[in-house]
This record gives sequence, structure tokens and C-alpha cells, in this order.
Amino acid sequence: MSTQKQLRFNAFNMTAPSHNWAGLWSHPRDASINYNTLDYWVDFARTAERDLLDGIFLADVFGVYDVHGGNADTAISTAAQLPNGDPTLIVPTMAHATKHLGFGVTANLTYEHPYQFARRFSTLDHLTGGRVGWNIVTGYLDSGARGMGHAGIRVHDDRYEAGEDFLTAAYKLWEGSWEDDAVRRDRAARVFADPRKIHRITHDGAYFKVDGIHLSEPSPQRTPVLYQAGTSSRGRLFAARHAEAIFINGQTKPILAEGVRKIREAAKAFGRAPHDILTFAGATVIVAPTRAEAKDLHEEYRRHVDVAGQLALVSGWTGIDFSTYDPDQAVEYVKSNAIQSMVENLTVLSDRPIKVRDLGTLDWIGARSPFIVGSPQDVADELIGWARDADLDGYNLFRLVVPESLNAFVDLVVPELQSRGAFKTEYGEGTLREKLFPGRGPRLHGTHPGAAFRHVGGGAVDASGGRLAGQL
Repeated sequence: MSTQKQLRFNAFNMTAPSHNWAGLWSHPRDASINYNTLDYWVDFARTAERDLLDGIFLADVFGVYDVHGGNADTAISTAAQLPNGDPTLIVPTMAHATKHLGFGVTANLTYEHPYQFARRFSTLDHLTGGRVGWNIVTGYLDSGARGMGHAGIRVHDDRYEAGEDFLTAAYKLWEGSWEDDAVRRDRAARVFADPRKIHRITHDGAYFKVDGIHLSEPSPQRTPVLYQAGTSSRGRLFAARHAEAIFINGQTKPILAEGVRKIREAAKAFGRAPHDILTFAGATVIVAPTRAEAKDLHEEYRRHVDVAGQLALVSGWTGIDFSTYDPDQAVEYVKSNAIQSMVENLTVLSDRPIKVRDLGTLDWIGARSPFIVGSPQDVADELIGWARDADLDGYNLFRLVVPESLNAFVDLVVPELQSRGAFKTEYGEGTLREKLFPGRGPRLHGTHPGAAFRHVGGGAVDASGGRLAGQL
């Protein structure tokens, strides 16, 4: 007799008035207009933990959506992910208000340096008690590159090469600079840390250079849980090598299933077990006590989605200016320097032509991922079915109307899933990594490439077996 897989869920949000669905901030019951207040985030976190969600996943984007129409006017007027705040700053407050909830934080490595970045995430890991993860992104908006003083964004595959370099330097700092017993906190001897057990890290990469000691003492997880969303050919290799959890989208089960299969196959090529990587699909869920009520709620929400704002988002995600298309024109494949996998999903991988007007509609096509409307029983059936057929481990629940959509999910869907054995009834103990991978401990799994940079003997060891740095 087969055992029902227990699903995992993250509440997906962004420090902005609009996230995946532009315009819903205008709904009279939506609180997202207060995105820049701590009360909003504390309430959101407490709701997510109330019924055992695994975490809050915070999206972020660096730049503005100015592909649509060649300017940012539509994004500005509709609040299409603009304005937006720094997601790292709200995490400690949410962590202080909760005990078990994890926090996945998106951060763009292209405009960071490993030395300062490693300290920031070590600090977050300390302040959350080991409940933080990093969603590794390399950016896709030219506007962000220009804002940072560059002529434009790096070519798609080059962004991942830079990511490899960044992560190598970060692993050295997180895993190899401080030995486990370096910190003594010995008041009597007046010794806080042993200099002999703290090591200078050197890294001379093509994109990043480091020469120094990691500024933070070891945090509970050292390296944060690593999330990634790359499912293009190059992105998939990057994710299969580094990610512990991957976010994948696709509007049909075959698209999702094939994406998951390729990721798991690629993981094996790097010496990792296929299920060393958890897979999460985005999901838009509209649930009410009855199917009829859920359909009415869907129609109500649909009226508040801003079509122009939604097209501004999709134009930025794909790198295609949909303001130049006729609404009834089918989306066609264009080689993109933005999110290549999204362009492929909407065109060559789709089982039917997708029209431009579909992209701005609150339905399964516009969602680009599982879109579920119904009673608690309907929603549970669909979530279990998608996970079974596409080999998913869980879902990122797209933000709709806050807080009612999340409240409805935790009040209606969670008990239904629990009654079927498809969702946990209590939190496990430990760090975010220990909760996601029970029995493995708080550190990176031994098959993960970052584990090769742990301190061994007289110095930290790099992936090729050479010493990273001598003792101070």
C-alpha cells in the first residue's frame, strides 16, 4: 500500500503592492497597499505559521518593468512590482513573531559581492535561529543593470557563469573560514575566539575576488538553504548543481513533469541523488466552502486584475514587448535574454496557441502554473494530483487578496490535506534545512558541492582537494 506524500507549502509574497497578479491591491479587502509596514508582515507570518506552512518565500526584482511600451509608465501607474522594498530587512521581525516558519529570500548576486553578502545572510541565519534560505537569482531586467551603472544585463548564460564564481567564493566564506570550535566566549580567559581556528579566505575568480576572513561567526546552518528557479538549459545545470529546492512553473502537467525529470537527471550527473532537490511549483489557489462560492470569488478577483499591468510584468519576464502585439495574436517564440524557460512554456512547449490577451487574464494560462478554483475537496484533489503526476514536492502559493486568500487556504485546504495524510500536523524541530530534509542535520548534505569547502585539518579544502588558505 503506497504512502501519501506530505506536501510542502510556501506563502509566496513580495515587498510590493503587486506581486504575480497586477492590480489586486485595488481590491477593497486587500491589505497589500500596506506592504511597507511591519504590522502587515507580522500578521502575514503568523497566519502562515498558524497552520504549519513551511515558509514564506519572498520574491524580489532589481529594476523596473520598462519593456512594455519601452518605458516604465504602465508599471508605475499599476504598481506592477513597483515600488518594492528590500526583503531582507523584514525577515528578522517576522522571525521574532514566529518559532518555526522558514524564510526564503530572493537576492540578486549580479549586484552583490560575496564578502558583504555572506555576512548579511549569516546575520539573517543567526537572527532567525537557522530559518533562512537564499533564492539565488542573476537578474533579467536591463533597467536594473542600467541603474547599477552598467550598459546592460549580462548575456543569459554568462550570468550563470558569474553565479558559479560567486557561489564558490561564498561557500569558502560560509564553510571554510571559521572552524566549528573557533568561538569560545570564555569570559574568564577573556578570549572570545581562537585566532588559530579562523582562516583567511582567498578567491581569485573571473568575476569576483576575495581576500579576507568571513566577518560572521558560524551561523546555525552556515550556508543558508539554497533555492533556485532556473529551468532553461543553462539554468537547469546551475540549479541541479547548487539548489536544494527548485521553483518551477508550467501551465500543464506535462510541462512541469518534463522540467522536473530533467532537473533530477541533471542532479545525478553532479553526484547528487535525484530527490536531494525538492521541487516546488507556483500555484494560484482560490478556495471557498463550496465550488459555486469559489467560482464567484474567482470572478470577483478577476475584475481587479489590471490587464495592462499584467502585460507589463509578462513583457519584463519574457523580454518581449507585448504592447506591440494585437490582443488576439498568438505568442511566438523569440530568443530572449530574460527568462528563457517562460518563453518556451508559452510557445514551443504549450499544447495550444496562447494569445496575448490570455496573458493578462486571471486563469490557468495567465498563471503560467497550476491554477485551482473550487471547494477544499476540489483543491486538495488537484494539489495531490499535480504533485503525483509531475513529481512535485510542494507549492509556492501565489499571493492574491491579502489576508483573505491565505486565511482561506490555511482554514479550508490545510485541514482537508491533513485528513488525507498529505500535510503535516505539527512542525519538526531544528533549522529550516532540518525541517525540509529530516534526519540530515543543519549543514549542507555531504553530496552538495558546497560541503567540499568545509575546514579539514590544517586548512579549508576546495573542491579539487587543494587548500583554500593557511591559518592566520
